[in-house]
Amino acid sequence: MDDRVRQLAQTIWDYHRLGHALAPADVIFVLCSHDTSVAARGAQLWLEGWAPHLVFSGGLGAVTKRLWTEPEADQFARIAAAMGVPEDAILIENESTNTGENVQFTRRLLAAKGIDPERVIVVQKPYMERRSYATFEKVWPGKRVVVTSPQASFDEYLGRYSNAALSADDVIAIMVGDLQRIRVYPAMGFQIEQEIPAAVWAAYEELVALGYDTHLVRTA
Repeated sequence: MDDRVRQLAQTIWDYHRLGHALAPADVIFVLCSHDTSVAARGAQLWLEGWAPHLVFSGGLGAVTKRLWTEPEADQFARIAAAMGVPEDAILIENESTNTGENVQFTRRLLAAKGIDPERVIVVQKPYMERRSYATFEKVWPGKRVVVTSPQASFDEYLGRYSNAALSADDVIAIMVGDLQRIRVYPAMGFQIEQEIPAAVWAAYEELVALGYDTHLVRTA
């Protein structure tokens, strides 16, 4: 990764992060993926007492179906249990394959348990905070939602947290794809609108031109 690519990627990373302050909630809702540090972040929040229920949501998505055969949520739940979260505090939704389904299927699971949270802490990868927020607000409006992620800088995340099977270039391409989704998904009914500053979109366009286009969705 040369200095220019790193600068562009940092711009997109900073945009994706929301900087929400934590607040007590009814449910900690962990959106699972290839990044098991997200499981540890969710478990730590439960251990600190931020909410009584800890939900892990994720089957096998576009990335993890190439890496694993066991659902993401089952793996994340084991991490939480190993950290000391009791099994009766953990709920598992292991059929979803994308962010919209994460929210839809978790909403259905909680309803079946008689849980209708007013306040939700969403836990996600740092570069998916904004898209998770926009999706949650579209699919499950009317809740007070805070989004958080593993607390790391861009360089720390690449060096210590991201799945070892993914290169820095892979992570940047995923970040670029997530930014494109923030632009195009509202018109498709998947998310609420999020303003994208001109400098952020210019960084996106330059990275796409440099070949970081492997996680884009077709729009036509």
